[in-house]
Amino acid sequence: MDIIETIKDQIAKNTVLLYMKGAPNAPQCGFSAKASQALMACGEKFAYVDILQNPEIRANLPKYANWPTFPQLWVDGELVGGSDIIVEMHAAGELQPLIKAAVEKNATA
Repeated sequence: MDIIETIKDQIAKNTVLLYMKGAPNAPQCGFSAKASQALMACGEKFAYVDILQNPEIRANLPKYANWPTFPQLWVDGELVGGSDIIVEMHAAGELQPLIKAAVEKNATA
């Protein structure tokens, strides 16, 4: 499977997916730390891919997503955005309902 197919497969198989540097419990950059903390505060399970361990994904995801930076949050197959957007949505009370609705929708699918 080529790397773009791998990325598409990851996004399709995971309702909530965070591409980040490091892991949620051990982020490797401040932006990934903020994003994963906001996501963990929503109380739903989410998948993540450590792009530092996956250099091909790190190199190709920005082209696929048309989004140049990491982290990247994908919910229900759609790119939500990066750290600033995630943190702003969390602060505004918009992130949790989005995550919860996607998880509930896919739990019954």
